[in-house]
Amino acid sequence: MFVIAEDPSSMPPSASRADIEKAITSARLVGCTVRTIPPDFSRCGDAEGALWHVPAQPILTPGWWIGYIPTIERYEAIYAAALARNIRLLNSPAEHLRVLEFDKSYERLGPDLTPASVVIDHPEQISEAARTLGFPIFVKGAVQSRKSRGWRACVAQDEDELIALCGHLFDLENRSRGRVIARKLVELRHTRIGPGDFPLGREYRVFIYNGEPLAHGYYWEGDDPLAALSSTERDAMLATAMLAAERMEVPLCGIDVGQTTAGEWIVIETNDPQFSGMSQLPRIELWNAICALKP
Repeated sequence: MFVIAEDPSSMPPSASRADIEKAITSARLVGCTVRTIPPDFSRCGDAEGALWHVPAQPILTPGWWIGYIPTIERYEAIYAAALARNIRLLNSPAEHLRVLEFDKSYERLGPDLTPASVVIDHPEQISEAARTLGFPIFVKGAVQSRKSRGWRACVAQDEDELIALCGHLFDLENRSRGRVIARKLVELRHTRIGPGDFPLGREYRVFIYNGEPLAHGYYWEGDDPLAALSSTERDAMLATAMLAAERMEVPLCGIDVGQTTAGEWIVIETNDPQFSGMSQLPRIELWNAICALKP
């Protein structure tokens, strides 16, 4: 496995930077070749400039990118520059978008695996989304939510709040890419409340490659009495993740699975593991599995 990692020394301190640093350390510990690149093209000009020091591989070699969620233009450029060096990132640009942008993944998951959702491209569609779903409504961008800002930044209780939350997300291009997702609110089992009164639901992150789970772990940091799974619960949770990955039809897929207060396992969202936080996934176990992957 050849790892291309954005240089954390060029990033401001943050939880995401710390996660990237840990991922780089774990990759090197299990024997992966890691080369760092700038986090953007401002100093290197383009993808060729970013990868100038990456040697061409003698055979087609699988590649993994560690970094922040890129724009599609950046992903396409790095993918092409790496492929020119005989390094193929595990997801093509189209596959990367399919698991990253919720409106694309929802087309395949459907309301039987994940809560009913409506894509809002324009403010004029907000009222219709409210009528379709009913309140309360969970609101997120096509790429990310604003859950770090708390419950009120994500949940609308009426149309005025929905309009306000959609407006915030339309302004955050990196999170919404011009599309807001309104979702039927489903309550997850939880015992803890995070910052901003956000319930820390019983949720797990699963990384899957070509139909085989690489690793899984509890989504939230810290001790949680709900984190431990019985063997029956583990099988049910993983079965939900595997079904979702099968529908996505991509090589590399991250699936976040949560348990409702009724005990049902549902898909929260999908992601590209190259740019996903590791949560409580066992890092060395995960990177040993990654290191063994074939293109």
